[in-house]
Amino acid sequence: MKLSLVVPVFNEAECLPLLLKELRAVLDPSGLDYEVIFVDDGSRDASLALLSREAVLDPRLKVLSFSRNFGHQTAVTAGIDFSTGDAVIIMDADLQDPPSLIPEMVRLYQEGYDVVSPQRLARQGDSWLKRGTAALFYWIMRRMVEERIPPEVGDFRLLSRGAVLALRQFREQHRFMRGLIAWLGLREVILPFQRRPRVAGATKYPLRKMLRFSWVAITSFSALPLRLTITLGFAASLLGLAYFLFAAYAALVLKSVVPGWTSLVFLQCFFFGVMLVSLGLIGDYVAKIYEESKGRPLYIIDRVWNIAPESGPTRRVVVLEPRDAPPQP
Repeated sequence: MKLSLVVPVFNEAECLPLLLKELRAVLDPSGLDYEVIFVDDGSRDASLALLSREAVLDPRLKVLSFSRNFGHQTAVTAGIDFSTGDAVIIMDADLQDPPSLIPEMVRLYQEGYDVVSPQRLARQGDSWLKRGTAALFYWIMRRMVEERIPPEVGDFRLLSRGAVLALRQFREQHRFMRGLIAWLGLREVILPFQRRPRVAGATKYPLRKMLRFSWVAITSFSALPLRLTITLGFAASLLGLAYFLFAAYAALVLKSVVPGWTSLVFLQCFFFGVMLVSLGLIGDYVAKIYEESKGRPLYIIDRVWNIAPESGPTRRVVVLEPRDAPPQP
């Protein structure tokens, strides 16, 4: 069998030499026919220069270079688009996804599983805030969006060729790969492992980006926020009706109507707040519809090494010029 590894890269020059060393130590003795597809997501450090030199020396290393930063999920998509293996493993470059797990993932694939999902038993090196927000994120996604999303399972996965061909059909702009893989409903097995800290550099997902990623995941994969606004609007209407009945009772029965400036201000602020939040949510969904309707490409590739640029599915752009020829080592 042939194995493809997809590795998104964004400013990982410190990690890449260690990653390449560990990958070769695991893959070379295995006897597998393999390729490693690095997708440079607009790195501003020496990541692309390092990868291009390695690709010239080893044809099994393949490099795609984006014209700018398109995001982690899009980089994963590009690697899947250009993969040619019978099975594809997605992993990050920071060695928190251990290459030593690859033989066991391949063994489970050969037993007939379409998706092999390593599950983190611990988050070494992560702060309590990141662990807490991650737990909350998975709880929300499983309870309210897609119950088939396993907890503590990231993008580190093995996918069969059938799963890869199915994923290539999804070309939406706002992508949540974990949700798409779960949505396929293919035969999946969980592989527990101990996640280790980053070997170098800093995380590319600080709290701000994690919150934005979570919001994209929820809004691009479900209409849950819109449904919640319906519930919120219904609750606000009931509150308004209750206040109206109370006012009528005070006026007709108690005969003690007192000007209620505070309550009026409260009700106005509350109802206007509900309306503005609802309009904001609707606007966010309309904006996503607008962006999808334009049909723009998911990514633009301006340089490649050891890859035929004409291959791959639609909604992508490959821009190659003579100046982009691979540099000599």
